Amino acid sequence: MPALTEVPPLPAHLQLEVTSACNLRCTMCLVRYRPPVNKLAGAMPPELFHRLVDELPLRQLTLQGLGEPLLSPYLPEMIATAVGRGIRVGFNSNATLLSRRRADELVASRVDWLHVSLDGAGPAVYEAIREGASFGAVLGNLAGLVAAKRAAGSATPWIRVVFVAMRDNVAELPALVRLLAGIGVNELRVQNLSHSFDDAAAGYDEIRSFTAAQALWTGADQLAARGAFAAATDAAADTGLRLRLPSLTGEGGGNCAWPWEAAYVTSAGVVQPCCMVMGDDRVSLGSLHESSFTQIWHGAAYRDFRRRLDSADPPDVCRGCSLYRHTF
Repeated sequence: MPALTEVPPLPAHLQLEVTSACNLRCTMCLVRYRPPVNKLAGAMPPELFHRLVDELPLRQLTLQGLGEPLLSPYLPEMIATAVGRGIRVGFNSNATLLSRRRADELVASRVDWLHVSLDGAGPAVYEAIREGASFGAVLGNLAGLVAAKRAAGSATPWIRVVFVAMRDNVAELPALVRLLAGIGVNELRVQNLSHSFDDAAAGYDEIRSFTAAQALWTGADQLAARGAFAAATDAAADTGLRLRLPSLTGEGGGNCAWPWEAAYVTSAGVVQPCCMVMGDDRVSLGSLHESSFTQIWHGAAYRDFRRRLDSADPPDVCRGCSLYRHTF
């Protein structure tokens, strides 16, 4: 990580919230606890996207935020722009809108990766978490994406399923490993809930309460979680599925390189230190409607944030972050 007095070079990795609109109301997501957003009103304008791509020396572009990227009418153009410039590009999706036609289009687009959220091995658990989704439909769409890759003879996109581990679903992991291996998915990444929200204001009461009741890092249900992780590891070894598991106990805070190496930009043009913040009212390092990205990156707010993050007194928003606490 650069020295505190150093202003780092412009980042080679951006994560852009291409839309803040979503078609689901998932229990662990801030979208559930906010008013619905129209898919056009919530979309990042193409002008802002192109301005950022033109300004920065990008090598990697992640096109996702709180919303569902497949709702953005500009997503295909954004992918094409990145691919045309030799920038690695991908996004995360709930896969409810991932029809076979769209799967074929994504394979043809040469998008590098597609991560699909799947938090259960059957409809009962999954549909209780991902409100508004059908387990059978999502599983069929995922299988269709694998089939589209095979039909095209393409190595991309790399297909990773993302599972948010909570008390209500962690027992599903071993069965999910076997299910995904049978479909032909490349990888399963298991992660903890992203944030405790202990630092957040009153508007975050509901998601803070949910996290407190479901997080695995508190110590409750550790034995059951470790048992599920061990069984999932065995299943992955049997099937050959690549599996990544999170830590259940933190190793202390620090060593987060996000504000030196990457940045997150909301669909409204707010620059934030990383994708873990959730909520553009919690931390803003600047608005792209008022300044250029370069001005914000080199500005006083960013410099102060980096200085505090690399000290014994990190910003409040970082203290409850599972990435900062090494439990993500």
